[in-house]
Amino acid sequence: MRYILRRLGFYLLAAWAALTLNFFLPRLMPGDPAAALFARFRGRLGPEAMQALRETFGLTEAPLISQYFTYLGHVLKGDFGISVAYFPSPVLEVIGTGLVWTIFLAGTAVIVSFTIGTLLGVVSAWWRRGLIDTWLPSTLVFIGAFPYFWLAMVVLYVLGFTLGWFPLGHAYGDDMTPGFSATFLADVVRHAVLPIATVVLVTLGGWLLSMRNTMIAVLGSDYVNLARAKGLSPWRVVMRYAARNALLPSVTGFGMALGFVLGGSLLTEIVFSYPGQGYLLVQAVRNQDYPLMQGIFLVITLAVLGANLLVDFVYLWLDPRTRGSA
Repeated sequence: MRYILRRLGFYLLAAWAALTLNFFLPRLMPGDPAAALFARFRGRLGPEAMQALRETFGLTEAPLISQYFTYLGHVLKGDFGISVAYFPSPVLEVIGTGLVWTIFLAGTAVIVSFTIGTLLGVVSAWWRRGLIDTWLPSTLVFIGAFPYFWLAMVVLYVLGFTLGWFPLGHAYGDDMTPGFSATFLADVVRHAVLPIATVVLVTLGGWLLSMRNTMIAVLGSDYVNLARAKGLSPWRVVMRYAARNALLPSVTGFGMALGFVLGGSLLTEIVFSYPGQGYLLVQAVRNQDYPLMQGIFLVITLAVLGANLLVDFVYLWLDPRTRGSA
């Protein structure tokens, strides 16, 4: 229990540091969102509107420390301000529009890639110098070495534009009405096949090599040799003794990857015009939308912290030595 409380305290401290950086960084940058929005109207707003816009975005003449505590109070209430690019929509509402698509797209890709890559790494290490171990790792690493955006555009051109097997972009067809109908869900899956497949292809080799190398080291350990000497079945030796311990380093990488899911796959969403967090981040940068950038940054940071906390709990379950030291 003391270990969990200590970790919770560390993550709360990191979350406070992220909130503080999130407040000060935009205020150290030249310009402000009110001026950017005022310029977009090209003279259709009077000069007196500038002060109202600055107050809307929380840029008052109050002391900085007072603004800081006001900002913390608004964040704790879920108020991230007003978006410039999507004015007058609140930032939280804008982020919510892309969050569902990002979780579906990037989350599915990370889980599929991690699961398949880890299993292939186990198989490759157990049957070393076999057909899978000889050809598959080098092939997947070769595919992963290509620039991602190039591979995505090739897949989109061949399978989407030339052959017409898959849609060219967006999350669903223009003629579809969002809902929980079988037709709409099938169309969403069809639009997501190419983005998910390209992300999996690029990242699969890394998960495979990571699990394979760790698995080979674990297979030479004393407790695995003892399990073999006891006459245990190969399946139990592989899964219960070897793979469970070899999985620990990959779990850390998986937690980090899962945390960054909420940031969106930037190149994926641009190439496939997918309406996720990465696409929103590009729009925020283009329009100098500081409140939206702050909101996305905060969501990514809290997601990474939450994923790492989840990894700590998984470690406690997987590794008895961690429970002992805790």
